[in-house]
Amino acid sequence: MTNIKQNLLIELGTEELPPKSLKKLSESFTQNIHDELNKAGFEFDKVVPYAAPRRLAVVVQNCACIQADTKVEKRGPAVSAAFDADGNPTRAAQGWAKGNGIDISQASRLKTDKGEWLLHVADVKGKALKDVLQDVLQTSIKKLPIAKPMRWGSSSAEFIRPVHTICVMLGSDVLPVSLFGLNSGDQLSGHRFHGGRRFTLDHADNYASALKAQYVVADYAERADIIEVGLTAKAKELGLTPDYNRALLEEISSLVEWPVILSAKFEIEFLEVPKEALIYTMKDDQKYVPLLDNDGQLSSTFLFVSNIESKDPIQVIEGNQKVIRPRLSDAKFFFETDKKTTLASKAEKLATVLFQKELGTVAEKTDRLVAISKSIAAELGMDSSHVARAAALAKADLLSDMVMEFPSVQGIMGNHYALHDGEHADVALAIEEQYLPRFAGDKLPTSKAGYVLSLAEKLDTLVGIFGIGKLPKGDKDPFALRRSAIGILRILVENKLALDLQSIINSVVDIYGSKLSNKETASQVHTFLLDRFKPFYQDQNIAGDVVSAVMAQKPRTANDFDARIKAVTAFKQMDSASDLVAANKRVANILNKNSIDVSSLPNIDPSLFSEAAEKVLYEALESSHNEVSKLIETLAYTDVLASLTVLKVPLNQFFDDVMIMADDEKVKSNRVALVGKARQLFLSVADVSVLAV
Repeated sequence: MTNIKQNLLIELGTEELPPKSLKKLSESFTQNIHDELNKAGFEFDKVVPYAAPRRLAVVVQNCACIQADTKVEKRGPAVSAAFDADGNPTRAAQGWAKGNGIDISQASRLKTDKGEWLLHVADVKGKALKDVLQDVLQTSIKKLPIAKPMRWGSSSAEFIRPVHTICVMLGSDVLPVSLFGLNSGDQLSGHRFHGGRRFTLDHADNYASALKAQYVVADYAERADIIEVGLTAKAKELGLTPDYNRALLEEISSLVEWPVILSAKFEIEFLEVPKEALIYTMKDDQKYVPLLDNDGQLSSTFLFVSNIESKDPIQVIEGNQKVIRPRLSDAKFFFETDKKTTLASKAEKLATVLFQKELGTVAEKTDRLVAISKSIAAELGMDSSHVARAAALAKADLLSDMVMEFPSVQGIMGNHYALHDGEHADVALAIEEQYLPRFAGDKLPTSKAGYVLSLAEKLDTLVGIFGIGKLPKGDKDPFALRRSAIGILRILVENKLALDLQSIINSVVDIYGSKLSNKETASQVHTFLLDRFKPFYQDQNIAGDVVSAVMAQKPRTANDFDARIKAVTAFKQMDSASDLVAANKRVANILNKNSIDVSSLPNIDPSLFSEAAEKVLYEALESSHNEVSKLIETLAYTDVLASLTVLKVPLNQFFDDVMIMADDEKVKSNRVALVGKARQLFLSVADVSVLAV
């Protein structure tokens, strides 16, 4: 039978799939089909994903219709156990031969180091795709990331949404598969309003084009591109800029099969409301795309993506304008109501809001934020008046109607309300910036009061949650403590703040007092923060061995840590790095074998030198020591390591010419101290012996 290769189409036709899950489902389905066909031994070029609101599909390009033939080795009993003393096959050998459908005389022999065995090499004919596909699909579907499957009708079948059609075609042939109580066929569903309820597909190759004729763009990426190009073009036509991110674009793409970009308007009076609240409701509630002018101000014109190509688009536009108006009216009402009371008066009611059961109310958290902010400001030599005031008002907007309705604008609304109340601009901005950075790659606070309050907010949460023993475990981090830790490091590093991490953590622990039940809180939080340096620098493509080299010295400030990271990274690129790393490893081994702590080396006695290489190395070390001492004071670690490259030649010469483990104990100790001094100089920056160069 000829192993013809054709395109294989697999489509599950469903009710509208959850828009936030569609892309992930498609990626998983594609990968699962790829892996299972590979595992089953079918050759193919690649698996192309298709996903739209009412379908999940793949096209496997040039898929073989038959598995490749294989040879299977079936080992039998050892020869010593397969025949009796007279050379007749034993019952074990006969049973094995019968099970393989051969006579014992047809068996081969397998010789190994452990003996000789009977062997049968069986030629196994490849199975047809149609005979294997049922299992491939069942396994692929079972592996989909579906947290809450549902049932429909009287069937016991479960999926994320009801399945109405299954189309499985190899070329023009339908392959028999039964899933969700349905048999596969050649039927597809067109667009819910523009296309046919059901239509016949003639060939797997025509899947995408046939659906387009039925007003369905089945290719997810193509649909997203159409939307993006349309949004950009429409906005340019209006002289405005569309405000959206990839997540919103993908969610919109997961909601429509035939995207049509339209513009609509709302009343200008709504622009009196802070734009963030309006943008939130447009994006999150309605999946609309706000438009901004050249100054970044919100326009009363917005874009939306319709799933209908209407002959009378005005009706569609007016319908969407009617939908958005009540939401914007709510926002305007909340804003006007909130302005009737000050943030300070709202803050007085925070004692009624629980922060965390063991850690008390938000009012108590507020008091801690004031104390922590003052402590950080004092450590940094800053005036604390503005940040202390911002800390006192930091959580007040949680009791505003606007934030209760639109939680993501907390802090932002606090800024607006603080300015309305006549608070200093630095106070207002710090209230907003306390939550920055909100996610990986997000902007940092721009003001001093802002970054101090942000540090205080994150440290309070970290210490508090660790203090009641609720540490992150595995991939579970319900309090987003890893994100908070990375945020702390970013603020400290990017602002070059010389804040002693252990000292400020101890201060926060003291401020919490008896509320913390975990006695290891301070050390655990400090270790947790230091551990975050690895992913922090990994995102900057800094090698893990560089971080490990610096971590060994446990720098007290993030700014100091970063300076050492940059120095070691530069050092690894130097020509002399490999020799110096090797020398450090050698010295480290010598010190370890002799149980000598590099921090407490004996004094070097030049009078014990008997080799020229000893004297040369000693003079080089003395010169380097004086230079290093000055550079360390200014955190010029790159210059420190660059200056230490002069030790390459004297160290290599010393190892070549000098027997360190001399018979004379004093000479031996002196020589160990000499090379130990070299290691000590490198350790003033990092443990370069762990570097892979």
